[in-house]
Amino acid sequence: MAYTYFPGCCMHGFARHCQDSLYAVFNALGLELRELKDWNCCGATSYIAVDEYQAFTLAARNLALAEQAGLEVVAPCNACFMVLKKAQDYLARYSNLRERIEAALARGGLQYSGTVQVRHPLEIVIEKIGIKALREKVKRPLKGWNVAPYYGCLLTRPYTLRNGMTLEAFDQLIPALGANLVDFELKDRCCGGSLTGTIEEVGDRLVYILLHEAKRHNADVLVTVCPLCQLNVETHQKQFIRRDREDVNIPVPYFTQLIGLALGIPEKDLGLDRLLVPLDRVLEEHPAELRAAA
Repeated sequence: MAYTYFPGCCMHGFARHCQDSLYAVFNALGLELRELKDWNCCGATSYIAVDEYQAFTLAARNLALAEQAGLEVVAPCNACFMVLKKAQDYLARYSNLRERIEAALARGGLQYSGTVQVRHPLEIVIEKIGIKALREKVKRPLKGWNVAPYYGCLLTRPYTLRNGMTLEAFDQLIPALGANLVDFELKDRCCGGSLTGTIEEVGDRLVYILLHEAKRHNADVLVTVCPLCQLNVETHQKQFIRRDREDVNIPVPYFTQLIGLALGIPEKDLGLDRLLVPLDRVLEEHPAELRAAA
């Protein structure tokens, strides 16, 4: 089964390890990713607040290119995922905006008819592979790992989840890997996003609360489904420890890194060596041992 892959700006940059694990896991699950040719920035974050028309035009160009490919498009960044879905909705509902964007696309030799489906890789794993099948593929159960799921705030926006998908449905993924699911109440709370670079005291506070609560719930790992959240929650830990003298140190892997580890994929192929907060301590305390062959 093949999908068009929209990496967005981050997956080729600071989130390269997330991309490596995505490719490795999808390949192990029999799912093919074909990167979208000539893709551009999705228009997320500040673009949509500065110039909505141009932001939606950027998103629409990617949708038009993906439509030409004829496959469902997978967007592994929550921001890209939300913006592409929001652009689809606005183009369907607002004729004036649609006409302007269609004219802009036409000048570039493109057209968009609204048929392409935008999916998050987490949806694909849950719907196309399924929890039962995934559990059967696990070779190195993460026995003894206390894993708190962190989905971020964008995945619960009106433009994102589909077909009755819920965060509770996604929670099933963790025990399927052999780990213990931590009941983390803040799993859909905002990580602060770009606030950590604009209104620093507000962004830092949001990140700190997530880390503090994850540690309070005795989580060994805080697993994310968004590379932007992963970066934000991971990179601020040392400064909190220095400032507050509180142990908020916790690994924050992307969800496909955790799946890949349970599937027995080599750690280097999953980019685990590029995590700023390594999984070494968790692996030492709870070794992921190979499951005996039946």
